[in-house]
Amino acid sequence: MIDIEKIREDFPILSEKVYNKDLVYLDNGATTQKPKQVVDKIVAGYYNTNANIHRGVHFLSQRATEAHEAARETVREFINANESKEIIFTRGTTEAINLVVSSYGEHYLQAGDEVIITEMEHHANIVPWQMLREKKGIVIKVVPMNDKQELDMEAYKQLFSPKTKFASFAHVSNVLGTINPIKEMIQIAHEHGAKVLVDGAQGVPHLKVDVKDLDADFYVFSAHKIYGPTGIGILYGKEEILDLMPPYQGGGEMIATVTFDKTVYNELPYKFEAGTPDYIGSTAFAEALNYVKTIGLENIEAHEVELLKYATEKLKEIDGVVIYGNAEHKSAVLSFNVEGIHHYDMGMLLDKQGIAVRTGHHCAQPLMEVLGIEGTVRATFAVYNTKEEVDKFIEAVKKVVTMFR
Repeated sequence: MIDIEKIREDFPILSEKVYNKDLVYLDNGATTQKPKQVVDKIVAGYYNTNANIHRGVHFLSQRATEAHEAARETVREFINANESKEIIFTRGTTEAINLVVSSYGEHYLQAGDEVIITEMEHHANIVPWQMLREKKGIVIKVVPMNDKQELDMEAYKQLFSPKTKFASFAHVSNVLGTINPIKEMIQIAHEHGAKVLVDGAQGVPHLKVDVKDLDADFYVFSAHKIYGPTGIGILYGKEEILDLMPPYQGGGEMIATVTFDKTVYNELPYKFEAGTPDYIGSTAFAEALNYVKTIGLENIEAHEVELLKYATEKLKEIDGVVIYGNAEHKSAVLSFNVEGIHHYDMGMLLDKQGIAVRTGHHCAQPLMEVLGIEGTVRATFAVYNTKEEVDKFIEAVKKVVTMFR
């Protein structure tokens, strides 16, 4: 068991008042709040260790370099990668996907080559592939869902052909909460000779990820969704694949030598990290991962699943509620609408009661089209949320329903 009240003490923002009401923060799928330990690490970095890293010979630069590379090792350990050189720091999940599409996709995919994605993808795992289609003439195939909003695995298998070179899909849907069978999906793709990228933005904060066990070619995620700072994320890639890929951007740090005639690129991971790295963010990110390890991901998952089940059952009791995402294996996402009430109106009126939820298409407009709706209200849970907060959320929804009826 974990002491939720003790954990909540680490997050001062949870004591904030919104319109003179207690804040109930249920927008964790968009970004999580940050514990004091992470914020203190940022402050300490700027006050005690701030110096540009790697090439400096002075004390502060060397200390900052050691902290940054130690953070890389923390990430490696957290996802069980083989080597720290397989951990590339990016600005987040979106940049990590764009890096793979731009570097691997533009270099190795040709006109007519097929890429498989799914109906439940975030725009960040759709638009870069469409941009590559415009440049290179690749073909994009889409895996449909069944009536429980789970991927149709038989349809997935049927999409593969001799021209299929890549598959790219979410570990967990940011709208539906569906946990996809990614290990099986990776194995199927590899049997067809295709490389695989997994969007783990909604996976890493809630589930234990072992990239060696998954055999993922690429796995990407963001710090800010797992109690870390904004503006930094991770691209994990197998060393042998990253070695073959050209750099994504040019500039400092990604070079070994430069002349006007020729540039020799740096070794991994620095080949993909042009410019001054976010060495403050990386150490704070590592602090967030250590914070999660202290609590235990298995404990976090169990708590969030309990909250999700409790909230789902309570929400189903309200007349006119439609819940999207009814998969057997589901993470801490609860998307819904109430008949006759626009999702935006529901979100605004919940906000006036101190309840922070997300409304809209959640950067998944193609999924909304499949579902036949414009958007949803989305409540997403984190380790610091409580059943009492769920009760407040449910009562607030009931109040809005009463106002409209």
